[in-house]
Amino acid sequence: MAESEARKDGGIWETVKTIFWALVIAGVFRTLFFQPFWIPSGSMKDTLLIGDFLFVNKMAYGYSQVSCPFALCPISGRILGSEPERGDVVVFRHPTRGDDFIKRVIGLPGDRIQMRDGVLWINGQEVPQEPAGTFTEPYAPQGPQQSLPKCRNEPVPEGGACEKDRHTETLPNGVTHDVLNIFDNGPGDNTAEFTVPEGNYFFLGDNRDNSGDSRWPAAVGGVGMVPAEYLIGRADRIMFSSAGKSLLYFWTWRPDRFLKAVD
Repeated sequence: MAESEARKDGGIWETVKTIFWALVIAGVFRTLFFQPFWIPSGSMKDTLLIGDFLFVNKMAYGYSQVSCPFALCPISGRILGSEPERGDVVVFRHPTRGDDFIKRVIGLPGDRIQMRDGVLWINGQEVPQEPAGTFTEPYAPQGPQQSLPKCRNEPVPEGGACEKDRHTETLPNGVTHDVLNIFDNGPGDNTAEFTVPEGNYFFLGDNRDNSGDSRWPAAVGGVGMVPAEYLIGRADRIMFSSAGKSLLYFWTWRPDRFLKAVD
């Protein structure tokens, strides 16, 4: 009986050690290499849709305090860092709320950024846009929050076609991406000129009329300028995407978004 109990205790201890080391390895992997991220909102449509699941490349910009879960990394500033490029899609920690956000880098340190009549200007130069048709999606609840999309052709009955104007924007470094327009003269379509401080970045959502970003300070629902130490990593590729309330609803997965590159 004693030998049987000893084997049982040994088996339990081996299981505990296995679980412990599995958690350690998973924590190291998440801290140093890739962090999972599920898109919760429509601020980056149509580049990223609600329900897209991706891994964030944490090696892209180095490491800071927010690189660890719960911001527990004992790091001051940023180490092994490299600078994001204009047009990168980046996950970062909100400077005051502590939530993780995903937006596109538009302004680098020293840049002057302004929106005029819904068009982006960088350092006094208009950023060119070309019409790219209409982005259409069902007017139906989306994601775990079951939020309804905003539509240019409102009012739209539930299940109807929700439309937004789409343009392809070309940034000064040649990066092209789509942006969506819902409203004429929307609240963020005309802004003051912002100068990006040293060590900070200016972010915009691609769904320009439905994004709380650097056009507004953090105190009123935006993110303001984002210091480099709040950057978590670069979004490179969508692993898969769910159009339903949960990632586990595999029958709602979007087949056209498996392993899709993030442009």
